[in-house]
Amino acid sequence: MPPRRGAAVRQEDGRGESTNQRLDRNWLELLQELRVMQTGIQILTGFLLTLPFQSRFDELDRFQVVVYLVLVTLSAIITAVVLSAVNLHRVLFGLQVKAALVRSGDRIMRASIGLTGLVLSGTAGFIFDIVLGRMAGFAVTAGLLVIVVLLWVVYPRLVRSRAVAGRAGGSV
Repeated sequence: MPPRRGAAVRQEDGRGESTNQRLDRNWLELLQELRVMQTGIQILTGFLLTLPFQSRFDELDRFQVVVYLVLVTLSAIITAVVLSAVNLHRVLFGLQVKAALVRSGDRIMRASIGLTGLVLSGTAGFIFDIVLGRMAGFAVTAGLLVIVVLLWVVYPRLVRSRAVAGRAGGSV
C-alpha cells in the first residue's frame, strides 16, 4: 500500500515491526525519556522550593526574587507539560490513535527539553548572581544557554545530517 500524500516515507530498519509495533515501541521510548526528564525536573523544582526557607532568602533584591519566582513557575510548567503526556494517554487510551499520541508525545518532549534548558541555565545564573554578583549571573546564564543550544539543538542536527548522509551513501 503506497503512503498517503504528505506522509513521511520511513525506511525499513530491519526490525520487521508492524506499524503498530513501531508506534508502541516509539511510545515506550518517549515515556522512558519523559520519566528521566521528570525525575531531573522534580529534583530541580524541589531545590527551588526549599530556597524561601533559607535564612539568606530575605537578603535577595527585587530582581533576584523575580528571577526566583520565574524559575519556580517554569519548573511547575515543565512538570505539568511532562505529566500531560500521561494525561493525553489516558484521554486517548483505546481510541486506536497511537500515531497521534506518539506525535503529541514528541511535541511534549521537545517543549519540555526547551523549558528545561531555560530552568537549568536560569537556576545556575541565579545562584551565581547571589554568590558572585549580577554580572556573573548574567554570564553564567548566557554561557549555559549557548551550551544547551549547542548540545541540544546544533549537535543533534549535525549528527542527524551525517547519519542520513551516511545511510544514503551506504556507509555510516
